[in-house]
Amino acid sequence: MAARLPPGAVGRRVLCGGQFATVRYVGSVPPTAGIWLGVEWDDPQRGKHDGTYEGTQYFKCRHPRGGSFIRPNKANFGVDFLTAVKDRYGLNDEQDVQHGAQDTLVVGKKTVEFVGMDSITEQQRQLNRLVDISVRGCAVSHAGPTEEISRTCTNVRHIDVSKNLVSSWETVTAIASQVQNLETLDVSENKITFPSTSTSGSSIFSKLRILALYQTEITWTEVLLCAPGWPVLEELYLMSNNITVLERPDNVLQTLKLLDLSDNQLLDGDQLHLIAHLPRLEHLLLRNTGISSIHFPDVGFGCKTKMFPSLKRLVISDNKISQWASINELDKLPSLRLLLCHNNPFADTEKNPETLRQLIIAKIGQLEVLNKSEILPAERKGAELDYRKIFGNDWLAAGGNSNPDKNKPSEEFLAAHPRYPSLCLKYGAPEEGELKGRQPLTLKNQLLTLTIKCPEKPEQKPVEKKLPESMTIQRVKGLLYRLLKIPGSELKLSYESSKLEGKEVELDNDLKPLQFYSIENGDCVLVRW
Repeated sequence: MAARLPPGAVGRRVLCGGQFATVRYVGSVPPTAGIWLGVEWDDPQRGKHDGTYEGTQYFKCRHPRGGSFIRPNKANFGVDFLTAVKDRYGLNDEQDVQHGAQDTLVVGKKTVEFVGMDSITEQQRQLNRLVDISVRGCAVSHAGPTEEISRTCTNVRHIDVSKNLVSSWETVTAIASQVQNLETLDVSENKITFPSTSTSGSSIFSKLRILALYQTEITWTEVLLCAPGWPVLEELYLMSNNITVLERPDNVLQTLKLLDLSDNQLLDGDQLHLIAHLPRLEHLLLRNTGISSIHFPDVGFGCKTKMFPSLKRLVISDNKISQWASINELDKLPSLRLLLCHNNPFADTEKNPETLRQLIIAKIGQLEVLNKSEILPAERKGAELDYRKIFGNDWLAAGGNSNPDKNKPSEEFLAAHPRYPSLCLKYGAPEEGELKGRQPLTLKNQLLTLTIKCPEKPEQKPVEKKLPESMTIQRVKGLLYRLLKIPGSELKLSYESSKLEGKEVELDNDLKPLQFYSIENGDCVLVRW
């Protein structure tokens, strides 16, 4: 008995032997008898040809060996949404609740929990009480009978239909149109055909706040065509798609707070200017997008750009940024507080990771978190003082002067060190004594002469010690344990600078070296327990 094919089979998504494919052809393949399906596999290694058999091309594939012919009875065309829900949650009449576990949908860093198979059996048996539904990987291909979902799933707010057989945006809207209060939707890992003309601002997605479209082959143009239907969208996840060119989102996406464009190969950093005026955008993820530079040409050195006015968190890891100028530009972002920038070529200019971190901190004045590590006030101060000192001679050579009337550093210097003038205002211009040429880095020159004091134990006389500037706080505590006969774990260390009287800085990270805190000869280490 011949298998019945669903109407409009060409373009539909199917499962065969656990592998996903798209139907590209339905018909005969002489000299064999019967109907065949020509499919293009998601995994091209699964195929045998490009749609050509015995010299006749029946369909086309993007990969020369991405296609196969299979019999219709080997293809699973999927089930409707509600059937998948009932199967997934053990709510079909012939099924008992036998499985356990709780499913979660992870969008960005947020985790939405879905009702598991053994959580509150009564709730499972009442579809209209379900708030969160996950049918990930359940072969959903279509919405099913009209209004059936709305009659049975009256309280649903969060839906995960990722990694299914959904082949068109119309299927997504057919499901969503029956869910009145839909707030979160994940349709990732479905190869979807999107509208080629603008969608009207209908009320289908009127309450949708979070939308995940990973690996759906959507383009930015298609995003903008669908966007009028997302009037209150706050988070949009577009990782691993066909997005290479951006366009200005006029009158759409204006409520967006988070945008993830990671793993899309953007043509260049100038593409970012086209999305730079999204008024509420706070979090932008650009990991592995191929960008090599970032710049905001609307303002000069030391000014704040009008681009990305609300941007607080930026991820640019795994890119091709090779020049420090791009890091300088990030100081122009008025709201930037968090930056992830691992694995970019500019980092190769500094072998010491601590020095690299200090340079970035000094260059971006408003930053509070760098590469997932909080920037404490003492660290910022140390980084900025070191930066001011290290580049002081360059500043003088470029026309810098402690006399404000004579202070005219060159444009070239300001381009390389745009924050230097503000650091001079903050801490004062570097004095000549600070900028004497550094002696060769012999062991002797790396030793710091420090005074060790116990302010709460006046009977304990101060001790003078020579310590390597590379010595970690943990090792300093070990030394003091032997010197003062006190358990190192109970010690609390701080220091007073000989140049900043009355100011005490905590040595609060056991893994950092003394040089990290900008301790100098003559400073006093204070020991408490």
